[in-house]
Amino acid sequence: VVSTQSTESSGINAEYGGNAAVIITARIRNMRTCLHTALKTANVPGSWEHILSQNGMFSYTGLTKSQCELLIEKHHIYLLKTGRISMCGLTSDNCKYVANAFLDVVQNAKEN
Repeated sequence: VVSTQSTESSGINAEYGGNAAVIITARIRNMRTCLHTALKTANVPGSWEHILSQNGMFSYTGLTKSQCELLIEKHHIYLLKTGRISMCGLTSDNCKYVANAFLDVVQNAKEN
């Protein structure tokens, strides 16, 4: 209660909210760049420019339902079967793992 009263009365709440949005947006943009770079480095077939051109917390990967299912079952990377993935789940430590998993499913998923 004290912290709420303190931030509301001093205008810090508005300033913090604005700064948080900038920080979160920058982090998501950095993770998009990280994934795109990792996909290119791993030579994953396909064009991955859409990862950079999309905005927001989620991205459509372009992966098929079969590829998504294999990504979930084999690599424990969780996304919708439509290929929509949360960019917030990426870190600089796991971008390479995710890219290599994408490579595996693009090369090995059996299409129905």
